[in-house]
Amino acid sequence: MFESQAEEPIWDQTADEPPRPAEPHRSCGRGHRSSLLLPTPSGGSICLVCLSNLLSDPSSPLIHVSYALSQLSSAVRSSPSFLAFHSRLLVAPLSRAISSFNDDPIARQTVDVVSDLCGSGSDGGDGVSGDFIARFADLISSGALAWSRRQVYTLHCFGVVLDRHRTDSTLAHIRDKASLVSNLVEGLQLPSEEIRGEVLFVLYKLSLYQDPHPNRRNDEPLLCHPKLLHLSLEALLKTQSDDVRNNCIALLTVLAQRGCFQDLNHDEEANEPPLIVLFADAIKGSLLSSDTQVQIGALDLIFHSLSSGVLCLRWVQVLVEESVADYIFEILRLSENKDSIVVSCMRVLELLSMAEDEFMQRLAIGFTTLISALHYVSEIPLHPVQSHTLKLVLSCMSSCPGIVSMSHIEELATVLAGMFRKHTSGELGMLSETFMLACSTIVELLRSPSAQQIKKLAQLVHEAARNAVFLCLSVPGNSNPLLLYSLHLLKEAFTYSHQGSDFKNVDLVNGVIEICETYILPWLGNAVDEGEEEEIILGVLETFHSILLQGTDVRTRKFAEVLVSSSWFSLSFGCLGLFPSNQMKCRVYLMLGSVIDRVLGHDLGQPIRDAYLHLPSDPLDLLFLLGQKSSNDYELISCQAAVLLILYVSSLYDERLADINQVLASLEQHILINSRNISCGISGGNMFTQLVNLYGYSRGDLLSSQMHHSSEAERLLFHLISEQEWDLLSMRIHPKALMWLFQQDRITGPLSNQILNFCRHYNTRNSQIDTFDSNTRILDIQTVSELIARGDNCGASLLVSLLKQLLQENQEEDISVVLDVMVAILNINPQTSNHFCIHGISDATYGIYHSGNQSHRFFKSSLLLVFNLLNSVHPETLSSDETWLPVTLKLLEFVALKLSSDPCEEDNLVMAILTIILKHSFHHVLVESSKAILLSSSLAAGIEYTVNAACAKGPALINHDEETNTGKTLLFVLLLYFFSLRRLIHYGSSSVKLIASHCLVELLIRISDQSINYLQSVIAVLEGLVFYGDIGVAMNCSICLSMILGWGKLSSHEKRLVTYNKWFRVVIEELALSLVAPGLASKSFTNQHKPAAHIAIALLRLDKVPGWMRSVFDQSCLSGIVNNLSAINVSAEMVELFRELVEHEYMNSEQIAVLNHVFQGCRKNAYKDSYQEINDEVDSKKVISIPDDLGNVCRILIHLMMSHSIVSKEIQTERRRLLEEIELFSQDSSPK
Repeated sequence: MFESQAEEPIWDQTADEPPRPAEPHRSCGRGHRSSLLLPTPSGGSICLVCLSNLLSDPSSPLIHVSYALSQLSSAVRSSPSFLAFHSRLLVAPLSRAISSFNDDPIARQTVDVVSDLCGSGSDGGDGVSGDFIARFADLISSGALAWSRRQVYTLHCFGVVLDRHRTDSTLAHIRDKASLVSNLVEGLQLPSEEIRGEVLFVLYKLSLYQDPHPNRRNDEPLLCHPKLLHLSLEALLKTQSDDVRNNCIALLTVLAQRGCFQDLNHDEEANEPPLIVLFADAIKGSLLSSDTQVQIGALDLIFHSLSSGVLCLRWVQVLVEESVADYIFEILRLSENKDSIVVSCMRVLELLSMAEDEFMQRLAIGFTTLISALHYVSEIPLHPVQSHTLKLVLSCMSSCPGIVSMSHIEELATVLAGMFRKHTSGELGMLSETFMLACSTIVELLRSPSAQQIKKLAQLVHEAARNAVFLCLSVPGNSNPLLLYSLHLLKEAFTYSHQGSDFKNVDLVNGVIEICETYILPWLGNAVDEGEEEEIILGVLETFHSILLQGTDVRTRKFAEVLVSSSWFSLSFGCLGLFPSNQMKCRVYLMLGSVIDRVLGHDLGQPIRDAYLHLPSDPLDLLFLLGQKSSNDYELISCQAAVLLILYVSSLYDERLADINQVLASLEQHILINSRNISCGISGGNMFTQLVNLYGYSRGDLLSSQMHHSSEAERLLFHLISEQEWDLLSMRIHPKALMWLFQQDRITGPLSNQILNFCRHYNTRNSQIDTFDSNTRILDIQTVSELIARGDNCGASLLVSLLKQLLQENQEEDISVVLDVMVAILNINPQTSNHFCIHGISDATYGIYHSGNQSHRFFKSSLLLVFNLLNSVHPETLSSDETWLPVTLKLLEFVALKLSSDPCEEDNLVMAILTIILKHSFHHVLVESSKAILLSSSLAAGIEYTVNAACAKGPALINHDEETNTGKTLLFVLLLYFFSLRRLIHYGSSSVKLIASHCLVELLIRISDQSINYLQSVIAVLEGLVFYGDIGVAMNCSICLSMILGWGKLSSHEKRLVTYNKWFRVVIEELALSLVAPGLASKSFTNQHKPAAHIAIALLRLDKVPGWMRSVFDQSCLSGIVNNLSAINVSAEMVELFRELVEHEYMNSEQIAVLNHVFQGCRKNAYKDSYQEINDEVDSKKVISIPDDLGNVCRILIHLMMSHSIVSKEIQTERRRLLEEIELFSQDSSPK
């Protein structure tokens, strides 16, 4: 700041030479005491008296003064202890020197020495600096400032001293404060920026030491000069120097903090307040400065001036009108996200936002800049202006919704969702105010006109809402005020998801409901138990209620189901117990009505909405209300309807609002005193149905305890059931209530009508009652099947009796629907067949076949019913039931005539039934019916005709599989009788081959010796089928061949044929190859080693083993087979084959040892595994529910054939067979 000036020289030509340094411990050349000598680092000394004289004389040569000051500066730094006693000797000369010499270097040296002196000494220089302050203050107070270099030096040094002074006693050293301040303030009018800058700095430093107790004296506060504020603002306006701006802004900031800016409020009524306009104009230059510190200082000045004392709204408006906000937005835009600038800008903009109308226009222009700033502050946890930025964004969106574009919405949603995400991840990046503003901002985004067009918005809102709720509920003690904002966000998100013509936000709907189910609902139960605030509980209930009212889809109904399944009724009355206010009562009852609407159907919760103002809060009071005599009091009737509805729906979910005995007593009292209103229909049909269901539930719940009940109330209720148009199907019913009703013999008539109504409306596609209201869930087929399966009720007997009654009345349509329902019940629960049979279903079916209406649709349904019954029923149930004989005879009569002409699907079903009857004869039941089947000559003729017709087709039979009429009939005939198998097994389809080959196994077991000559052609067919793709066919054919080879009645010619049979050799060679190298075997032989092993075993057991067997199973082949074995790929057939090879001495001892080691591993695996083998008998009670599903019927019969054949009984389970074969191998291979 100091610059050389061309002034007149002050060099004294007559002055002495510069003094030489004195020797130590001697006086100076002029005889001054040695104690005043200051040693220098170079070994000399300085006499303080001589130095003082030199500095005090304005005519001293400048070179002497400069040299002396440099030496003094070095001495001060090297010997601070000396100056502790003599430094004050230099105060006066240095003070005179700074104002006497008009030389910039001398001034700089002097300022440096003064600064060093103020910072040295035992007191830290505070004593010396105080003396300097007093000297400079007196000097400046003594006369007005003028523009000169000496004045600049003096002010600058005064500022340095004030800056170095470290105590609060600064003002105590100033004798005439008023004159000092007055002269300094007047100096602000000088045209020199240097002077103004130094004055402003001195005033700034003095303002920091404002007397804290001005009232103790008569003096006014130091800086209350009337012109100070005005002149400081003018100086700020005029200056182009950033240094001056810094000093001025620093002074004005202190003034603002001290409340001096309150005087501006006095000009509020003026049209153009001069100081306010001056302030606005003055601050603009600093805002446009290229110096960041100046900008930050200017922003802080605005902030302190607006936030100190009583804020004048007119002042804020003027600043906005003078475009100060525009300048700040520009600073923010160019700030490159420098934190200090962002913080300062946001603090000021928030204050300027109080000028709502004027500021909003500027805010809309700077909205894009504001979003950029939000990006920055959102990335920093707990940033101090996060809330300021969000508040401005929210204000702009609320006041100018059209300014927010689609890109802005998506960008803001992304930023806000990220803030919640980071906070949830543990970064703790949001304060409570920021959290609330973030929730409110998202809500405002959802209300924006263009929000519906942004696909990504729903996902971002879902994420933000989930994290917001999670944060509120996971932080104990801090959640209450924040949770209300989260709930508000949830409600708005759900509303947004249902807006627009195209409902595309299904994921958001599911997400909001999932948040309620996963987070809020579990928390709510604990909150009620812990006595949470009523406002929070009401907020949760309001959110749930809003979802229930707005939702129209299945997901909302599921939400209502979740609520009632989570003890919602108990929770609701718990809220009423804790908060008995009218607001809580209204919210609870209205929401209960909406929940019931969703659960049971639209408007079924209307009784609660009609009477909620008159309903009490205590459940016991509700029971008391229910037990009152209503007469013609429609208000009381309305309340009783609401009470019944609440008790009824709560009972569906096993919620007890009161003791069950109290509920039953209240119901009985209601029936006894209000039976007339019920019989007259005043109460309404729904109310009566709810009463019956609720009474049945209460009685069913008390059934096990045998508690006392009113017989008169029960009689009246049964009488009303018989009289009224009671509709069991109109509403849902609890299983306990349903069971109790079906245990009452006195209402079998109404129950039978209800069952018939159920059958009429049963829909096989939906397996549920077909009603007009798809939202109403009522009695379904699953419940009925479970009811009948229990057996301790009249469900089965009512169905059977109903079928008999309909047959007598010849109601064909009703007979058909009843049969369909019975088949559906068997399909769900096969054990219900036992109960149907016990109650005489055979008589009903005989009535169907005896009626002669065999051409109608229900005839096929009756065949399916009989088949399913006999397939599922336990034989013990049929042990004394010979009523099936007439049914069997009718079926034989029906099918015998059709087989010889053109069989249809009904004929196949009849043959299936006859097959099931024969299966039951194995258990010594239905014996007479089985005899009738076996002795039926017409049936035998029909079967023979069918088989002959199939055999006559020859090779063309392969085209008649189970999908054709011929194929279907043939399959069912084969399941009845084994005959003419040679052509069938050769030409038939895969299914025919399987059944025929199995039949052949059964036949060969029983074959007589006279049939040997007939088997040559059979052997030829069986040989080819050993390689068949169906393992069942291949196994059956190999077993047949093994049996034939094992007969001892073969002729010598037949033995030669076997010995030289090339096909047998091919089979054995393929077997050996598959065991040595499975990858080289032919594709047709894949996984077929078991059938081939049976043939190999049979050949080895012949009296004369073919010679080629030893060439096939040579040592190299056997070694390869043994080495390829492991504990997991050994079968019982392979072990049996190895046993025969050992028996015939094909294997050596080394190979036998390897086999024993492998078999030991097999034993371990067999003992560990508990799985069931394929051959284990599985009790599969399959039921045929579709009339045309004959393929399933055939599969069931094949399973029965396989599981009840002689072969299956003789063959043990695979695991047990393997263990037994290994044991036999060990015995046979052990040394004799």
